[in-house]
Amino acid sequence: MAITREKIGVVGLGRMGANIARHLHDEGFAVVAVYDTDEPRATSLAAEVGATACATLADVTAQADTILTVVTDDQAMDMIFAERGDSLLVGASGRLFINCATVTPAIHVTIEARAERAGAQSLEACMASSIPQARDGTLYLMCAGHPAAFERAQPLLAAMSASLRYVGTAGRAAQVKALVNMVMNINTAGLAEGLGLGQALGLDVAMLREVFAQTGANSRVLETDGEDMEYRDHECYFSAAHAAKDSGIALSLAHAAEVALPLAEATKRQFDQMVARGLGELDKSGVAELTFPGRGSGDTAG
Repeated sequence: MAITREKIGVVGLGRMGANIARHLHDEGFAVVAVYDTDEPRATSLAAEVGATACATLADVTAQADTILTVVTDDQAMDMIFAERGDSLLVGASGRLFINCATVTPAIHVTIEARAERAGAQSLEACMASSIPQARDGTLYLMCAGHPAAFERAQPLLAAMSASLRYVGTAGRAAQVKALVNMVMNINTAGLAEGLGLGQALGLDVAMLREVFAQTGANSRVLETDGEDMEYRDHECYFSAAHAAKDSGIALSLAHAAEVALPLAEATKRQFDQMVARGLGELDKSGVAELTFPGRGSGDTAG
C-alpha cells in the first residue's frame, strides 16, 4: 500500500500515462486528478480510478500535490508548462512535477527553471520500458533534477519501478534515454534486415531466430520483436513514429557534439519511411515490413 499522503495528478493519458495512473491507484495512491486533450479518454480513466477529469491544467495543479506528465513531445511540454494562460504552473507553489515523456534534454532544463520560478520542483523520470511494465509498476526509470526533488519523489518512483537510477542534473536523464532508444532502434532495424535477408535466402526464420539467440546476433530486441517480425504481429508497444522522433533527438545531440552517427542516421531514415507510408502507428517491429520480401505494398497484418 502507498506510504505517501500526497495527492497525485496525471497529465497525458495515452498508453503509458493511463497505465501508470491505474497502477498507482491499485497501489493505494490517491490519484485525484487526470487530464488529457482527449476529453472522453480522461473521463473514462477518471471513472476507473476515482479521480476528477479536469477541464483545465490549472485545475490539476489545484487538486494535486505531485503531478506526473507523460506527453508527446517538446511542443506539448512547452504548452502544459506555459508561463501564460492555462498551465500547470498556475498556483504551482509547493508542487512537484515528475516528467516522464521522451523529449529533448533542453526542454527538461527549461521546465525546471519555469517550475522553480513558480515555487515548484521538477524532476525528469525517463522510462526505458513499455506498456506492461507501466501497468505492473516494473518500469526502469532514469531520473534527473535536484536531489531534493528526487528524494521527495521516492515513494512514488519506487511504486512505479522495478529499478531506478539517479543520473544527475536536469537534462542528463533525457540524454541517457535518447542513447538507449537510439541503440534500441538501430538493433531493431538491424534485426529486421537480418531476418528479412534470411527469408529472402529461403532460410527458416524460426530457426534463424534460435541461432541468433545463441550467438553474437542475440539482443533484447530479438527477444521482444523477432517473433513479431516473422508473423507480422505489430501491435503497438512502442510506435515507429516514436522511434523516428527519438532517433531524431539523439541525432540532434550528436550534431551538437560534432559526432558522426551513420548507423543512427540510416535507422532514422527507415522509421521516417514507415511514417511516410502511413505505418507510423505500428510497433517498431513493423520496420520488418520494409525489409522482408513481398511486404513492400504497405498491407500489414497484426
